[in-house]
Amino acid sequence: MRAVLQVSAYQLVTKDRPGGRFKGRENAISQMDQMKAGPAGPKHAVLPIDRRAIPRHAAEDVWIAADGHRIRRIDWLPEPPKESCPRGSILFLPGRGDHYEKNLESLEDWYRAGWNVTAMDWRGQAGSGRLGIDPVTGHIEDFSVWIDDLAAFWREWAGRNPAPHVLIGHSMGGHLALRAVAEGRVDPDALVLSAPMLGFTGSAAPDGLMHLAARMMAALGNPARPAWKWSEKPGEMPASREKLLTHDRERYADEAWWRKHRPELVMGPGSWRWVERAYRSMRDLAAPGVLEEIGIPVLIVATDNDRLVGWKAIRSAARRLPHGELLRFGAEARHEILREVDEVRNRAMARIDEFLARISTGRRGQADEEAA
Repeated sequence: MRAVLQVSAYQLVTKDRPGGRFKGRENAISQMDQMKAGPAGPKHAVLPIDRRAIPRHAAEDVWIAADGHRIRRIDWLPEPPKESCPRGSILFLPGRGDHYEKNLESLEDWYRAGWNVTAMDWRGQAGSGRLGIDPVTGHIEDFSVWIDDLAAFWREWAGRNPAPHVLIGHSMGGHLALRAVAEGRVDPDALVLSAPMLGFTGSAAPDGLMHLAARMMAALGNPARPAWKWSEKPGEMPASREKLLTHDRERYADEAWWRKHRPELVMGPGSWRWVERAYRSMRDLAAPGVLEEIGIPVLIVATDNDRLVGWKAIRSAARRLPHGELLRFGAEARHEILREVDEVRNRAMARIDEFLARISTGRRGQADEEAA
């Protein structure tokens, strides 16, 4: 597979090849220098990125919450000696049941573009422990728990990393980032939301009725029990799951590779409490006047072909945000746009790069790509 054949920039510089030392070593070092060039240099990495390895210049660690819960994090470390000031700092927030390993490619891209980069796992999933009745069901008593964690982490992180500060969130991570800004719990200079969870696709009734149904289901039994069936074989991802997430089979296979090599990352369905609290949180965020008060630039990257999160809710949010921008994809993209085929992913990353460049230089935004 392509991902297995790819090697990180550091490995390419230092590894021997059969028959002797890598002949392109000097050229590789020159390319590394180009990658450090910042905004004036190439927008994307010259050398391939190994999506199945933690970069040598990134450090995995834990952050201890106020109640002692261990939250897993990863930080891309600036190269010593630092040749230039970073363009700013990015904090990335993954989706429900996700882990930061799934997004190593994008995180490395932003690092190579000159940004300080950090990502964290949400409490109760991936490398941040479990809160439910079994190791694979994603459970939370209330989304405010995650907002509290984010707010506390943000205070420490923003105080130690140079501005401008940008929050980037995918799916549930995008929802929580937007909610935290709306509630004044974090104060980023900008937001980038990838397929944010602002509504669900294919609801059989209005959100109010669906919320009521979820509340009843949570009350009928243990609210930490799984809300939907996962797979016939415990721990194995459903065969149909790929069709919901991406057209890129190799990027999709990366997730299974990481789950095999790091079994603690495995997670399946959400609990009934998660479903009920998700509806509550989405309805609160959609209430009149909430999004209209968000004064920072917000770029949303989404597809009207999404079969997990609701396109209409995303489009509505983009129109309501005073400084909202929307990059719309169609049938060519599925839910995980930043893990899509190159044609889709490159377009999304280029638009994000352009948005980040404006944030780092203080320039004003441009009009939405989608017609109003």
